[in-house]
Formats: sequence, C-alpha cells, structure tokens
Amino acid sequence: MVWCLRVTILSLVISQGADGRGKPEVVSVVGRAGESAVLGCDLLPPAGRPPLHVIEWLRFGFLLPIFIQFGLYSPRIDPDYVGRVRLQKGASLQIEGLRAEDQGWYECRVLFLDQHSPEDDSANGSWVHLTVNSPPQFLETPPQVLEVQELEPVTLRCVARGSPQPQVTWKLRGQDLGQGQGQVQVRNGTLWIRQVERGSSGVYTCQASSSEGSASHATQLLVLGISEGTSPCLVPSSVAGPPVIVVPPKNSTVNASQDVSLACRAEAYPTNLTYSWFQDNINVFHISRLQPRVRILVDGSLRLQATQPDDAGRYTCVPSNGLQRPPSASAYLTVLYPAQVTAMPPETPLPVGMRGVIRCPVRANPPLLFVSWTKDGQALQLDKLPGWSQGPEGSLIIALGNEDALGEYSCTPYNSLGTAGPSPVTRVLLKAPPAFLERPKEEYFQEVGRELLIPCSAQGDPPPAISWAKVGRGLQGQAQVDSNSSLILRPLTKEANGRWECTASNAVARVATSTHVYVLGTSPHVVTNVSVVPLPKGANVSWEPGFDGGYLQRFSVWYTPLAKRPDRTHHDWVSLAVPVGAAYLLVPGLQPHTQYQFSVLAQNKLGSGPFSEIILSAPEGLPTTPAAPRLPPTEMPPPLSPPRGLVAVRTPRGVLLHWEPPELVPETLDGYVLEGRQGSQGWEVLDRAVAGTELQLLVPGLIKDVLYEFRLVALAGSYVSEPSNTANVSTSGLEVYPSRTQLPGLLPQPVLAGVVGGVCFLGVAVLVSILAACLTNRRRAARRRRKRLRQDAPLIFSPPGKSAPRRNTSVDENYEWDSEFPGDMELLETLHLGLTGLRPRPEAEPELDAKVPEEGSGLPTTAQAPGPEARCAALREEFLAFRRRRDATRARLPVYRQPVPHPEQATLL
Repeated sequence: MVWCLRVTILSLVISQGADGRGKPEVVSVVGRAGESAVLGCDLLPPAGRPPLHVIEWLRFGFLLPIFIQFGLYSPRIDPDYVGRVRLQKGASLQIEGLRAEDQGWYECRVLFLDQHSPEDDSANGSWVHLTVNSPPQFLETPPQVLEVQELEPVTLRCVARGSPQPQVTWKLRGQDLGQGQGQVQVRNGTLWIRQVERGSSGVYTCQASSSEGSASHATQLLVLGISEGTSPCLVPSSVAGPPVIVVPPKNSTVNASQDVSLACRAEAYPTNLTYSWFQDNINVFHISRLQPRVRILVDGSLRLQATQPDDAGRYTCVPSNGLQRPPSASAYLTVLYPAQVTAMPPETPLPVGMRGVIRCPVRANPPLLFVSWTKDGQALQLDKLPGWSQGPEGSLIIALGNEDALGEYSCTPYNSLGTAGPSPVTRVLLKAPPAFLERPKEEYFQEVGRELLIPCSAQGDPPPAISWAKVGRGLQGQAQVDSNSSLILRPLTKEANGRWECTASNAVARVATSTHVYVLGTSPHVVTNVSVVPLPKGANVSWEPGFDGGYLQRFSVWYTPLAKRPDRTHHDWVSLAVPVGAAYLLVPGLQPHTQYQFSVLAQNKLGSGPFSEIILSAPEGLPTTPAAPRLPPTEMPPPLSPPRGLVAVRTPRGVLLHWEPPELVPETLDGYVLEGRQGSQGWEVLDRAVAGTELQLLVPGLIKDVLYEFRLVALAGSYVSEPSNTANVSTSGLEVYPSRTQLPGLLPQPVLAGVVGGVCFLGVAVLVSILAACLTNRRRAARRRRKRLRQDAPLIFSPPGKSAPRRNTSVDENYEWDSEFPGDMELLETLHLGLTGLRPRPEAEPELDAKVPEEGSGLPTTAQAPGPEARCAALREEFLAFRRRRDATRARLPVYRQPVPHPEQATLL
C-alpha cells in the first residue's frame, strides 16, 4: 500500500513538472551489477561560468538527498553510497559498484542561489530511472544430498533473485520436468513429490535462468528401503548407491611449464571412494610422459606439474565406490606456449623445373603470427627473389626449382608469446619430378566384355609410384594394374565407361594425366542435370544426355502428379517421346499449381538405361482476374522470349559474356545475334551467327578505357525475340589487350581514318620505289645487251629463216639446261612484268642459239652449221656464261625480289 502511494505521488510530481515551464524529461539508464552507470543531468548552463548553485540528487523513497554539493565544499553523501558516487560532466552523477538495491527513481536538482523566483526553483528538476541488471542468485536451495523414506512426500524449494527476475526450472537426470506429471509437480520454482518411489531417486537440478545468465543447484535424492541392484538409494544400515559428483572439473588454461589442478569431488554411501583420471580415454598413469608429473589427491583433484604442450586435451574424472556404474565428468586443459618447430627434416627435396615447397612444421598456441627464414646463415629477403613467396602457414614457396634454391635453410616461428627458437637446418636437394614416358590416349573405344589395356609409365628421381583411379564413382573388381603400370579392364563392363586418371608421384611432386573410356555395345547411360522450368499449364524439361553405348539413343520424358489418385494404389506415369537429337521437351496440358514428378529415360537398340533422378515442379497458373485484354493480331506478344541473365565479365583476353536460354521457344532455337555499342552511340551488330547451343561468348579486341554495352537477340525460325537485358562493362584499368581489335565497328572513326591513311601512303611509297628501280635496271640491261651483241655474234643452231620454239639438244643425253633465266635482259623484263601483274609478251628477238644479222652486214642469211663437236663446245660455253650471269644477278637482288621461274626448260639429249 505504501509503495502504491509512493508511485502515485511520483507520477503526480512528474506530470506537474511536465506541465510546468521547465518540462523535465524522464531518462532511463540500464546498468549491470558490479559495474558503473552515469545518471545524466544537463541543468547547468552549457558554456561559461555558472552562477552560484547547489547540486542535489534525490532518490525516491529516501527522506534526505543522497548527494548534496555546494561550490567547492565536500559533498554530503548518503551512507549507502559513500565511496561509490561522484559528479561527472557538470551535474551528472556516476554510481560505481552497482547493486541490485540501487535500482529506482532519481531526481537531479540544481538550485541557483542568485535567482529569487520560487517558480523557477520548483521547475528546476530532472528525473532518471536506473535499472540494475544482475545474474540470477539463489536465496534458498535444498540440501545437496537428501535422504527420504519410501512412500513419503518430499518438497524441494528453490528461490532465486536477479534483474530481470529469473525463471526457475527443474531437471531430473538432465531431462526437463516442465510442470511435472503424475506424482511430481513443479510450481513457482518448487518441486513436490507426493509419494517417493523407487524410480524417484536420482539427481534433481534446479536452474535459474534470465537474459543475464543462469545458475544451477543439484540435489541427490536417496530413497531409503530399496534393495541393492535397483536405482541408487540408501538402505537402513547399508548403502547401495553410486557416487555423485558434486564438484565437477572445469576447463582450465595454463602457460607451459606451470602447474595446474583439476578439481573433482564426489559424495557416496559408503564413503570408500576411489578416483581415476583419464586423458582422452587413457588412464593418466598409463601415459609415460605424464607418470612422473601427475598425482591424484585425497579429495579427488588431479595435480599436474610442469605442463607441456602435449598435455593439452580432455581430462575425465571417474569416482567409484564399487556399486553399479560410476559417474564421470570431463574438462578440457589448454596449454599456452611460444611457437616452436616440431620436426624439421634434415633434407628437403625440390622438383626441378616445377613449383616446390620448403615446409616449416610449426605448432603454436596462441596461433602462429609469422615465420622468418634464413639461407646459408643469411636472412632471406623474399622481395629480392622473383617467384619466391611465403604461405599462410609459414612455408617457403618456390615457383621454379633450379640451382638458385640449393642451400641450407632454417625457419623461426613467432606467436604472441614469442618463439622457442630456430629450427634445425634442412638441406635443399634438387630431384627430378615424375615425367610421363608413355601417356594414355585421350580416348579409348572398346566393346563390352572384352579386355582393354591402357598404358601409362613415368620416370623420376626417386622413381615415382603410379596409380589409377576412376574419376567420380569408383569401380571395384575389374580394374587391375600390371607390372608395367598399365591399366587392365578385364572384362570391360558398362560401369567402366567414364574418365580414368593415371597419377605418378614421388617425394618431390605429383603429376596426373587422364583418358576417357567409351564402352560400346551397352544400353544408354543415365542422363544428368535434369532441369524443369515451370510454365503456364506446362513445363519445359531439359537434361544432359549420357553416353549412348555406341548406338543411336532416344529419350522419353515421364511425369505423374505427386499426389496419386484415391482410386489407384500406385502412380499413373505418362511418357512423351522426344524428337531425335533433342535434349529438351515442352510438356503441355498440366494442371496449374499441382506438384508433378518428372524423370527422363534413355533407350537404344540394346535396351533402356536407368531412369534419371526425379524432379518435382508445379506449373504456373494463368491469371484470370482481371482478364487480360485481347490484343489485335499486330499487338500479340511474341512467342519467343529474349535471352535471360546476360552478364559481362572482364578477362585478360577480352570480355566473356554469359547468359541463360529463353524461357519460351516455339521451335528449335537457331541462334543469337550479338549487338554492342560504345557509350551513347548506336547499336551495331557484332556477330550474326552465335550458335543456339552456346551459353557464353568471348568478345576479344576491345579498346582500353571505354564503356561497352552488349545485348543479345534470339532467333527461332521466323521469330525474333526482344533484346535481352543490357550488360555493361568498362575496360578502364586493364593492361593486357590484343593489339588489333576484332570489332572494327567499335573503333573510333578518327583512329580508323588514321590507320587506313597510313596504310595507303605506305603502299603508294613502296609501289613508286619498285617502279623506279625496275625502270633503271631495264635501261642499264638494255645497254649491256646491245654492247654484248656488237662484240660477239651468237652461234646458229637452227635452220635459217626459222624461229624454232624448241632447241636442238641432241648432243648430250645426260645434260640438262634450265633456261628459266634467258639472260640479264629477260630476267629484268620478267621481274618488271611480274611486279606489274602483266604477262610477258614474246619479243621479236633471236634466242641465244639463233643467228642475228646486223643491219648492213654482208653475212648471208644461211650459213653452213659447224660440226657436232664444235656446236656442243660452243653450247657448253654459252650455258656456263649464262649460269654465271644468273648467279651474279640473284646475288645482287634482295630475297623478296627474286625472279619468278620461267616455265620453259631445255634438256640436252
């Protein structure tokens, strides 16, 4: 009644203050027991020196203020708050060492002595409510061991306090009793057993819980008058109960080389208790490293001296008095120690020409921070060794094993406690990694039931071990490896179909190669990656075909509702045939919002393969309210939906585009059209022939520091979809790009014009230079020819007056004459005509063996031919002179201006 009156008065005071001119605010402060809290008060002026004033802090329910301070005089403090309160930040009050009884209402008042208005004084106040949260604490508990006669009632009462108020629950042998049942009742934290029975004995645990924590108390109930062999109890003048652990061990953390104790205390009747301790289920006295350092005290505690890192683990206490199964309790011991190297090998082999690792075997608690390395006694500076780095566990990673890695290495690990010192030296040796001498072919085709031998051999230093394994699901029974490390599949079964991997490994490296085995003459393999896309009143089923077994395979889609019909005892599956070569099927006529099961079956001429996994899907329903407006034929939505989820990813080779196929495809998807643009420019077609089976495309040759936009259009028969979503990608900041773009439509026009102009100018300059050189050489050759003709008249080997297209070569059957270069003049003419693209025209000039009469000379038109020996000698001399002139001409000409061979050939018979 008094408390209600106080609350009413406080409410009136606050409401009156709120209606006044001061309008004080009510503030709530929350703190934890044992900690501190600050009750704010901002009644003093924020700046400048305040006028003469008195600060008072009042607590509701106290007659006098708990804190009063005037000027610089010592404050007057309530005895309950002495040593725990002080001013902070003006008039704010800080309370330290909070107690549960400190919770309540507090008022801050600042009385200005130079103000004479009573109204101002009454309005000068600020209310603060302090809430002190504290973990649960028991005020009343039952005894730890309680003896009760059979058939008698018993009451176990637990009372706890805390803020917020904790909730009390009861457990029996770890099971929550809730509100109780039968003979056991639980109400307001009190457990009541109407009549104690044999099964009532055991350990009852009272637990008080709140948001601030929990507390528990255990009571063992012993029932007197129960014979031995039943639940734990106490018989008059005799005891038949196992021990009860009243003080279990707790998790402990200790530094290395320090002593530690793990408590364990139990109670039992009789009291002839023996304690046993185990580390990870092994008796501590059976562990050689623990024997000289461990003791079990009389009270059951375990004493461990000079702890070591290996002492960490789970320790279990088992008290026993020889009756029934003894209880046990466990705790974990954590040992902290500096980082140390466990076992550094004296030699570390590295593979030649491959990535190698020099490991530093470390253990540390707290965790490892870093590892420093030395080579040949000198600190190793990784920033000066390209390709060398350090792994997260401190290992030294060498990108390429060579002679630079040879030497003696030592590592020193560190954690927050320091280091135990450097490791022993390990000497790095270069070893030959495994190298395949004979690799299996990429694919093997063999009929079922026959034998298949797949070779695989390798060499290395030390010699590698070779093993075979099937990728994915393993194969047992028929896979064998012969003495040459070849894989023998005998007999070959359908399960052997798939990818096989040959692995060669030694102490320095591990390499692998793979092959694919196709088993012919079997039924089809199961299809994979079955996907069902729900559609309005239908579903689109797609899959990835398995191996066909060497024969043409066909597919069928099977489906049925998930809920079977009431009048049927099994599901009615419906199958639809799939067109040959297709890996998808549109299933129509399904009920909207009904779960269906879908599976795909593959068949060939030898039989059926296994059914695929069952996929559940529910078709979508068509909207009926409001009804969709009927559009004119010209406004009907296209039946081909656009590609979905177009994404652009930057790579060093260009931009990689990913997308999903259209949801609605009326016919077979023919392909896609890729469009792109720069910034705000117009869209341009980049690729008109993207295959319909493709779901990604690499766009190379882009320009740096440009923003590109891409989109796709799907094509199916006569249908063209709407453009897909736009994928944006920027090439700013990338370093590696091809020098020549494959997208000329995306080049800026000024750059394209400059490139074309430069190429044209270079071509014109080269052409003019060639023509000038040809004209000069032709004139010089003409002068030389006229001079040669005036000096030596050629021999005549043909009848006078005839221009024989074929030479007389009846002198020597074994002499061949290649006349592809008739002379210097012919050589230059042929070169000039070849460069200008014209065919050489025969000139009215005599051949080398024709007689050319000079103008005005007295030589007759006919002359008697010399004998065969003279004609042969002259012909040889002429041929040798021609060869010398041809070789000299070729030596003077550059490689790219060598003359084109003349088709004519002459052979001396």
